[in-house]
Amino acid sequence: MADGAIEVLLRKLLSFLEEETSSLGGLRSEFNEMKRELESMKSFLNEADVRGAINQGVRTWVEQVRDVSYDVEDIIDEFMYHLGGQSISKTFIRKTTDSLKNLGMRRRMATKLHDMNVQIKAISERSNRYQYNHVEPTCTRDTREMRQQHAESSLFFKDENLVGIEEDKDILLRWLTDEGESQRAVMSVCGMGGSGKTTLVARTYNNQSVKQHFDCFASVTVTQTYLVQDLFRTLIRDFYQSRKDMVPNGLKSMDYRQLVEILVSYLQTKRYFVILDDVWSINLWREISVSLPEGGRRSRIILTTRNEEIASFSFGVVHHIQPLKEQEAWALFCKTAFSNDSKYCCPKEVAVTARLIVARCQGLPLAIVAMGGIMSTKIKTEGEWRRICKSLNWELNNNPTLEMVKSILLLSYNDLSLSLRQCFLYCSVFPEDYLIKPKRLFRLWIAEGFIVARRGSTLEQVAEMYLMELASRNMIQIAEKNDQERPTICRMHDLMRELALSISERENFSMVYDETVATEVYRARRLLIHKGDSSIPFSVKMPQLRSFFLFVGNMFSASVSNVLPSGFRLLRVLDLQGAPIERLPDELVDLFNLRYLNLRETLVRDLPKSIGRLQNLQTLDVRDTGMKALPKGIVKLQNLRHLATYTLTYEDHFSYSLADAVQVPTDIWKLKNLRILNGILVTTDILKQIGNMTQLTKLGIANVREAHGKLLCTSIQKMKLLHTLSLVLIEGEETLRIDDIVSPPPLLGRINLLGKLEKITIENGATPCLEVLDLISCRQLKMVPQGIEHLTNLQELYLGDISEGLVERLRGEKGVDRPKVQHILEIDHHYQTKKGWFYESLSSFQSKLR
Repeated sequence: MADGAIEVLLRKLLSFLEEETSSLGGLRSEFNEMKRELESMKSFLNEADVRGAINQGVRTWVEQVRDVSYDVEDIIDEFMYHLGGQSISKTFIRKTTDSLKNLGMRRRMATKLHDMNVQIKAISERSNRYQYNHVEPTCTRDTREMRQQHAESSLFFKDENLVGIEEDKDILLRWLTDEGESQRAVMSVCGMGGSGKTTLVARTYNNQSVKQHFDCFASVTVTQTYLVQDLFRTLIRDFYQSRKDMVPNGLKSMDYRQLVEILVSYLQTKRYFVILDDVWSINLWREISVSLPEGGRRSRIILTTRNEEIASFSFGVVHHIQPLKEQEAWALFCKTAFSNDSKYCCPKEVAVTARLIVARCQGLPLAIVAMGGIMSTKIKTEGEWRRICKSLNWELNNNPTLEMVKSILLLSYNDLSLSLRQCFLYCSVFPEDYLIKPKRLFRLWIAEGFIVARRGSTLEQVAEMYLMELASRNMIQIAEKNDQERPTICRMHDLMRELALSISERENFSMVYDETVATEVYRARRLLIHKGDSSIPFSVKMPQLRSFFLFVGNMFSASVSNVLPSGFRLLRVLDLQGAPIERLPDELVDLFNLRYLNLRETLVRDLPKSIGRLQNLQTLDVRDTGMKALPKGIVKLQNLRHLATYTLTYEDHFSYSLADAVQVPTDIWKLKNLRILNGILVTTDILKQIGNMTQLTKLGIANVREAHGKLLCTSIQKMKLLHTLSLVLIEGEETLRIDDIVSPPPLLGRINLLGKLEKITIENGATPCLEVLDLISCRQLKMVPQGIEHLTNLQELYLGDISEGLVERLRGEKGVDRPKVQHILEIDHHYQTKKGWFYESLSSFQSKLR
């Protein structure tokens, strides 16, 4: 990960050199020299990473490189901090004073840069002196041999020791022995590392009834650094030996073409069965498929992979391995942990803790077996078992029994790009079993500088691509999706999180605070507080701190006014969501480096008047705080991309309260980079200018009056990037009118309209991207909107607390308006009776109590 730290640093350094040309003066040469040295270091680290050349000497050198990278980042951020302070000066006397301070600051910076360049050169010379660049990749070889042994040992597992694979095994057996498909066919078995893919296909491979259907068979384990010629040689040996034929001589000296010719010639007239276990690259299938003739003899190929994209690329059937069910997981654990008991019974004194251990494995067979093996050697006391359960992170790093678990999970991590590695590690800042909102995660990644811009895509779109890549590799789990199949909730598997935490702590990426790391907290780049503790050293100065997360909620006393460490002037991320703090520290406005500020669900009612000094702030979230107004200084935050002040909330399902919307300065339109503006109380003056915010993708405004209609429509038409629009009418008898929108934003995909609607007409060709339409509390609406049949991409129509007359026009095949909505896949209706709230699906005509 040192190369990851350097990559982020080099991007920052390059941007710094480009943007601060006039400010650098004589310091430019020092920064340029530093840049060249760091680029050379990064090249070496990339090569070492590819070769897996990591021994203790190289690991020590890598730690030195990482530490010096952090020091360089501190210097750049400190320089930027001082430059940012200059913009606040207004008077001549202040400017004169600042110029003298600036001169002193430059001298200090020059000295620091010189000393840092000396250190960097010393590290480079040390690399040459001890010949780190000539180290053999023993670590990779050992891991590869361990993985090979694990795969081969799966062939000899006894059936009675296996749990939870019978259903999967039957699916594979039926597919292999099916006589319907005459051509060569491929099945991909996909799941996260340790999920039992290898064990499953090994049991299938050993099945005698399967082998009777084939003339020859072979099984190879693919490594991340495979050579296709070696795979060909293994296939040839297995195929020949399965028929007890003489293996061709001279395989080691044969080239690519000769090996392919042997395979094609041998298999052309035979029905073969091949297993390609643990495939890491799409290229593998391209390279190896040429040696496996298609023919018409019902040959079968099974490949296992952790990557959904690879599984889909093979153009065959994809079978997903699911985690073991609770009872299956418990049975597997008991068979391993209590193997000396004829009935595999768990002693009562450790039963509760044993269940907790199994639960932490979350249905992952490899982890369950490994933990069962550890516990089988422990004294059956609750205290000893509970200690193991609580120290899983330590066990993962230090217990030899878990070495296989860690190495298999680590393979997935090592296969990631540098940017994806950082994003994966960052997911572990959230507590165990935390349900992560992707949008929150994206904004954090962006604030940290992990997202690399791509032409034609926003940073948020690239971040979503990163998340889907991690999900496709089974390294993060998508728990929920919306109607458009986009992730809305994700989480980490406990074992994956423990792996990320162990790497993060070792590489000083992040640190979860507890009493065991109290003396090391000053080193933390990212400090995570996951539980309340009166001994948290908030008085300790942490000038190197870049991110601070507080996840303790009501475990702190509501009287706590300062829950932040001191001396954190270079902080980039401050996430206090749910913390019961009432005011922000005075030094907050000095955090020139701050990119992300999350105050959601806190007790903070007012932002500092001088918040405009946070010139680099990208995200400000004050939802659910009860905040009534934003200070005028907010309009100085020219880098602000996301401003979230409320979320649509309902009382009694559909009675909306405006209490969460806030007042904003009239010149809010000056925030030209803002992409999300959600939850503001509008005025006529605001509506006159809001159309200038052309970068908005999401707009939510309240307090809309009937007289605002034309101004509102004119402004909305200027927002060509808008995809979500929420409008809340002022309470009363006024009518919400938006029929003056002649040319709606072309990307508009979701509209929420809350208020009295007198006439809704949809012209042909309007809002072609609209996929979801919500009509809530429209009790006077007697028929579906005129022209709804023109919304050909509409996927969902949501009706809440509307007139019974409108519902009758949609209910049943004979509904008057039924022909107009036949193209809509989902029509949902919520309504209230004396017995409570009910849900009705008008698309399937079934009702049920919600």
